[in-house]
Amino acid sequence: MNLKVWVVTGTVPRIHPAGMFLLLAFLVISLLLRKTFCGWLCPVGTLSEYLWSIGRRVFRRNWRLPKWLDIAARSLKYILLALFVYVVAIMPVAGLLAFMEGPYGIVADVKMLNFFRYLSTTSAIVLGILVLGSFFVQNLWCRYLCPYGALMGLVSLASPLRIRREPSRCIDCAKCAKACPSALPVDRLITIKSAECTGCLHCVASCPAEGALFMSVAKRRRMPAWALTVAMGAVLVGFYLGARVTGHWQTPIPGHIYSRLVPHASEFAHP
Repeated sequence: MNLKVWVVTGTVPRIHPAGMFLLLAFLVISLLLRKTFCGWLCPVGTLSEYLWSIGRRVFRRNWRLPKWLDIAARSLKYILLALFVYVVAIMPVAGLLAFMEGPYGIVADVKMLNFFRYLSTTSAIVLGILVLGSFFVQNLWCRYLCPYGALMGLVSLASPLRIRREPSRCIDCAKCAKACPSALPVDRLITIKSAECTGCLHCVASCPAEGALFMSVAKRRRMPAWALTVAMGAVLVGFYLGARVTGHWQTPIPGHIYSRLVPHASEFAHP
């Protein structure tokens, strides 16, 4: 919402500008470095990875949905993304500002905190199902339901980085495909162009044939993991420092307004 206001008006919105600058940082990371936000930085993805890793150790395996069901389920995150984009697109700038600068928008972060502090029975059941399912299905939330990941994946299609396989050095062991959290057929492709690739490099780390699999720039130039890490850090820190220096990180709302609104945060319904 803030991003649309900024693009249309040229003015950075006052409420929660940090969220917009983080979104911009993650979009730039996806554009330059593939969907590495999901594979390297996302805290939800980190939790999901721990859950399926525990499930694999306990049950000796993770389960994958049948191909037809997997494809259908993966479309859900793109449908959710489309709905969010549609809602923001049809709202005029005045409506977006009224939403963000109203009581609900000002304490939106507090309302999110209260969602977890005062978890309803329905919410607890849904979260419980997602957590339980993540023990059995690898990256359940990320693979099927995360609209943020869907956005990063679509942007990453324009990235110059690709996982590349050298057929002349490949020994056809298929360990790369087995290691891929996104269940991509790495062993049967020359370059991985899928929006599902998170650039996690699990496939590269699992490959026993030296030089057979690597992250490439401009088709042939290899990009080591340390360079990928440095580049991600530089983009993220750069946007953070830029927002701080220009005064667009903190929400400039006087403390007495927060003191008045926060105790009543649960009373503000969605406009």
